[in-house]
Amino acid sequence: MKKATAILFIGVAMMGASCKKYLNINTNPNQATSATPELILPQALTATASTLNTYNTYGAQLVGYSANAGGYGGFGTSITYNFAASDFSANWANTYDNLEDYQTIINQTSTQLPAYGYFNAAARIMRAFDFQLLVDAYNDVPYTDALKGTDNLTPTYTPAATIYASLADQLDSAIATINATSAASGVAISALGSSDVLFKADMTKWKQLANTLKLRLIIRGGSKVSFKNTTFSGDGFLASDALVNPGYTRDNNRQNPAWNQWGFAYTGGDANKAWIPTKFILAFYNGNKLQDPDRGAVAYYQFPSTGTNQLGYESVDNPKCPSGSFWYSGSERSGTAAGNSAGILKGPNAGFPVMLAAESYFLQAEGVVRGIVTGDAKTAFNNGVKASFAYLYMKPDGTGASDADLTSMVASYQSDNSTSPLVNFDLATTPDMQTEAIITQKYIALNYINSQESWNEYRRTGYPKIVNGSADAVQSFASTQSQSTRPDKLPTRIQYPSTEGSYNPRNVPKNISVFSSLIFWAK
Repeated sequence: MKKATAILFIGVAMMGASCKKYLNINTNPNQATSATPELILPQALTATASTLNTYNTYGAQLVGYSANAGGYGGFGTSITYNFAASDFSANWANTYDNLEDYQTIINQTSTQLPAYGYFNAAARIMRAFDFQLLVDAYNDVPYTDALKGTDNLTPTYTPAATIYASLADQLDSAIATINATSAASGVAISALGSSDVLFKADMTKWKQLANTLKLRLIIRGGSKVSFKNTTFSGDGFLASDALVNPGYTRDNNRQNPAWNQWGFAYTGGDANKAWIPTKFILAFYNGNKLQDPDRGAVAYYQFPSTGTNQLGYESVDNPKCPSGSFWYSGSERSGTAAGNSAGILKGPNAGFPVMLAAESYFLQAEGVVRGIVTGDAKTAFNNGVKASFAYLYMKPDGTGASDADLTSMVASYQSDNSTSPLVNFDLATTPDMQTEAIITQKYIALNYINSQESWNEYRRTGYPKIVNGSADAVQSFASTQSQSTRPDKLPTRIQYPSTEGSYNPRNVPKNISVFSSLIFWAK
């Protein structure tokens, strides 16, 4: 991947490095060539999934989903939180690399509307998706001056709130482009077809994704952003999981990236075994906080006896991660045979979630509570819980639990936690209690799937609630070796990568503290 800002912003008129490697379309691999939107889009979407996998790792380590396993040492800043510029730097490089791909599609198609309107709109939606990832991790980032190739190798940093407002406008524009393309007559329209490895050319789902992303921007930005338009198109919000799947398979090392990192390599060997679940997250399943045996059993290996630890606690007695990890609940533990299971890690051929339907429903529920959208918050909340069960019980081939079984499991969950306002929405009688219930259920639903969103929501809302300074691993997910001076003993952000200090020193923000510098929407 490209590592320097000077390089990151050169490739606007060409495909990103990840795409060139995957397509193998160059006669000389060191000399770039052009490619069509039909070729770039599937590779860009696939690269988004790989990038999200790195964000999931970053979020999981910070928001209490994962802790250091036994048998390993040298966790360093992962448990002290005193992050250096090298920590999680792949998030920056990979996201901008991915953005180059989407910008190339936009540049190529902007003069070919409406014929290439669907490609243009899809790229704009994913461009907004990627830029929100960057803002939520780093705050101000290159935006207005970014992705201009050799015209600007040292882009200025745009204020984060300004970027949020612009992204919402871009999503509105993308929906309008889709509608205009659909209404065009006398023009040969280039359908996304097999290039769309996310929604299989279902343009209604693309518009629903745009609406859902815009809702996330408006909720998270709140009063700190001046949005021009806070309404949504009549297409609604996502009601199904948005899964990238370009044809993942164990063969030829083309596995789902999460499976490849945490389950097994395509050769059958073990993947990363240095991390295991925390006592904090397991408490939402095993009765220490909530009773949730149906999701616990499908999410974790050997539940409720799953090995756990508290982040930062290092001992020779710490549980070790089994082959395939604790996040693969299947009983087959051979790397060449495993991988046809429900759960978090389903298999090498499973689709990778860009956004879960559960997250969409919880956003809608909070949107109703905050008066941003109309509807019934309880219905959206319950739909989010059910959608979480549905995703976890779905196998790689898309088969899963019946609607009747899902309804029964949700009813049992509500009954087992009959006195908890975190589960039974009627008991959440104030807006604050409702927000806590929504964000806590989102935290459970996104467990080790899109962990970065849970980390963002914790920093925005303070939920799931922790007991500041508690040494009890069930009451706080903060590391026992935290160097943070905050009451919650957690960091506030990560550092800008060292490449920015080397290649864009005049513009990169200075004096950033991982313990006090806040993302603009954070508490």
